[in-house]
Amino acid sequence: MIPATKNTPAKKKSKDSLFTRINKWLHLWLGLASGIIVLIVCLTGCIWVFNEEINDLLAPETKIEKQDKPVISPAQLSAIVARDYPDKLPAYANYQQGRTINLNLKNKVEKKEKGARGGGRRGGGITLKINPYTGEIVSKEVRKKGETDFFRFILNGHRFLWMPYEIGRPIVNYGTMVFVVLLITGLIWWYPKKWNKSTSDKSFKIKWGASFKRVNLDLHNVLGFYSLLFLLAIALTGMVYGIKWYSEGLYWVTSGGEKLTEFKRMESDSLQANKFYTPEQVMDLAWNKVITKHPKSQGFYYNFPDTSAAKATINITVYPNTGQFYNSQGYTFDQHTGTELKREDVYSTDYATAGFSTKLRKMNFDIHVGSILGFPGKVLAFLASLIGASLPITGFLVWYGRKFKKKKPAKKIESNPIEKVKPQEVPQKTVERVELVE
Repeated sequence: MIPATKNTPAKKKSKDSLFTRINKWLHLWLGLASGIIVLIVCLTGCIWVFNEEINDLLAPETKIEKQDKPVISPAQLSAIVARDYPDKLPAYANYQQGRTINLNLKNKVEKKEKGARGGGRRGGGITLKINPYTGEIVSKEVRKKGETDFFRFILNGHRFLWMPYEIGRPIVNYGTMVFVVLLITGLIWWYPKKWNKSTSDKSFKIKWGASFKRVNLDLHNVLGFYSLLFLLAIALTGMVYGIKWYSEGLYWVTSGGEKLTEFKRMESDSLQANKFYTPEQVMDLAWNKVITKHPKSQGFYYNFPDTSAAKATINITVYPNTGQFYNSQGYTFDQHTGTELKREDVYSTDYATAGFSTKLRKMNFDIHVGSILGFPGKVLAFLASLIGASLPITGFLVWYGRKFKKKKPAKKIESNPIEKVKPQEVPQKTVERVELVE
């Protein structure tokens, strides 16, 4: 007698090690949980990286040929505001060689509202584009309170997902940290068990002529591998701005155990008010000290003092190179005496004489946006961010295709062919022949 066999197939035992199974599990579920965050942050970063170049192209009137004469001073800018916009105050000015001065105005704060914000990026205000040699107002942009331009809208999405800041910012910060884990687990999953021609082709090439599922899988694996180092650099530098313990820990590690000096807001000596100079005189005094020290710099950021607050200061940042920030240097001055106030933060340190950890921290933003390598670096950051935005999509499609794929009907296995032959199925002629033989 032949025993009947069961049709139920035995469960396949996984050949993967415990480490591999945990790695795959983390990559899958962390990817599904953070996918929408990664998509938004990478896509907005990809759009924002060329914001300066795009804005310059859209405003050709702001291009000013360099002339062999000094640019107008902050005191002269303040006089233009007092003449044409008596209800406004100058907030800050961006000087950039070959371009108009961007002068941002804010609303005056009444005494009863002292302590309230008088404008700025999120408040209402006016931005003037001023010819740096003649003082002519080339163009004017008026913003209502809460109104933002396109690239500010994109940056808000990049930084806090257009949510309330206190909610969206931590989500982006720790979502970025999860993305770092995904990049590492993805690399481990990508690495073949054996290297041969077949595995090399799957790891480094996209098979464009294959099915949609195969092309999608290749896009996820191959592009993810090629962009890995760039995305790690972008993510790790991005966390510096949002996660305090990570920022301090990174500086501690790179400096060999030194503590990151916290930024402290400097204060003017209020007892010296109106004793030596007028506010306009001090504005130019501080300005002249800085430009004399950095005559070849390509840009300056000048923060006007709030003359209604006796302890407010004048802050100036120098940018030696166009489009780069790593070698910038910050200065702070007393608004009453023009005396330079000693700062101890990393951003006030001269890049040329700084140690490794300070140099790395000053390069952080340029690494984040790719400008550390100039324009080609920004192109690489753009492409890497675009690939980063695609990874949650291709990864989800891979998971969905495997989880909900249509199962083919299983073939029936005949357990015993003898049992299939029944007496009534024997042909009639065969039966008759048997009877004749008998």
